[in-house]
Amino acid sequence: MDEQLERFLAYLEVEVNASPLTLQSYRHDVVQFLELASLGDGPVREATHHLLRRYLARLKEKGYTRSSAARKLSAVRSFLKFLQREGELEKGTWSNVSRPRQEKKLPQFFYYHEVLALLEAPDCNTLLGYRDRTILELLYASGLRVSELAGLDTSSCDLAERLVKVAGKGSKERIVPMGRVAAAFLTEYMERIRPQLLAAGGKKARPTDKLFLNHRGGPLSDRGVRYIFNKYVRQASHKVGLSPHALRHSFATHLIERGADLRVVQELLGHASVSTTQVYTHITREHLLEVYRQAHPRSISEGN
Repeated sequence: MDEQLERFLAYLEVEVNASPLTLQSYRHDVVQFLELASLGDGPVREATHHLLRRYLARLKEKGYTRSSAARKLSAVRSFLKFLQREGELEKGTWSNVSRPRQEKKLPQFFYYHEVLALLEAPDCNTLLGYRDRTILELLYASGLRVSELAGLDTSSCDLAERLVKVAGKGSKERIVPMGRVAAAFLTEYMERIRPQLLAAGGKKARPTDKLFLNHRGGPLSDRGVRYIFNKYVRQASHKVGLSPHALRHSFATHLIERGADLRVVQELLGHASVSTTQVYTHITREHLLEVYRQAHPRSISEGN
């Protein structure tokens, strides 16, 4: 089955133009499924809806959310469909298994005053503190995903025009703006902070064009960005446990609250469909209702 999996991943990379992170997720999900399949009544080529339902039940036992289980099932079904196209698997009843019904959850985000507290948490008198402030400013200013930010090169930013060239999901490139504040921090970071971080690596450090560097002068990883975000959330907010994606949600929510067109926000976020972006209109409605209930005198008076 290793050979089939490698061919499947090669197909995703070449034909579907899947990103490295997507390939990594698909590999993990399919391997996890194959480990379960080996406990079943037969090989994967005899996969049935019973096998996939048993797989979903195992995921539930392990505490996976419905959204995670749905994503994993989607990866497995893609793998099985690939084997079917290759003539190594009949259609069978496995194709009848539907995705788990999704919980309707609104994305979590920060209010503007919470964003300000988060942005001001790093100590800009230190090299790493200034770097961290620049990272947080850019995440909020441009709505980048963590993987997109970690993938930026020094050539990705046009400081004169205040634009960032981003390689998004599926290697789809988009150009997003950044505000004056983020551009000012980024300019100072590139001119003064980054060279010092690069020198901190010494002669053994490999030259890199990556924009954001760690304390050893090497490229800052996705995990490193998440660590930085979590560090300052603990310092400046009670919303501990949120991911850096909350800044992306905040970016979109605050734009829509201030009248930005939904299609424009869609382009800035790099969403393939506007239906994905529409969730932020629900967030702003919830915010509106919350403010109304807290502020209107007839809403908070006794008996109402």
